[in-house]
Amino acid sequence: MNEIGDHKVTKERDGKMSRKDMALLMREIIEDVEGARDGGQEEYARNEGNAFANFERIGAWLGKSREEVLMVYLLKHVDGIISWVDGNDSQREDVTGRITDAITYLCLLRGMVESER
Repeated sequence: MNEIGDHKVTKERDGKMSRKDMALLMREIIEDVEGARDGGQEEYARNEGNAFANFERIGAWLGKSREEVLMVYLLKHVDGIISWVDGNDSQREDVTGRITDAITYLCLLRGMVESER
């Protein structure tokens, strides 16, 4: 049995999850993503007026676009997720953290897309 907030999730032996449990898990994931974004903004962006400041600073230093810098960060997590899928359980970071970070980077990329429109 697992918990999602106050809700107990019963995992079947066959790995199935009910639609209700998945909906609850998605809400928890979104909360985790918001927490990761908030923490990252304070630690990395260091600029209230520019959510992408860290990507732009590093991009300027490397001669890359902010989107290219973000993709390097994202692909690091995707590579770790692939490693987990391939059976490597013993990583420095739990795969759920890598998934949260990947979603966070995808949301930031969406923000970059929207800021260009």
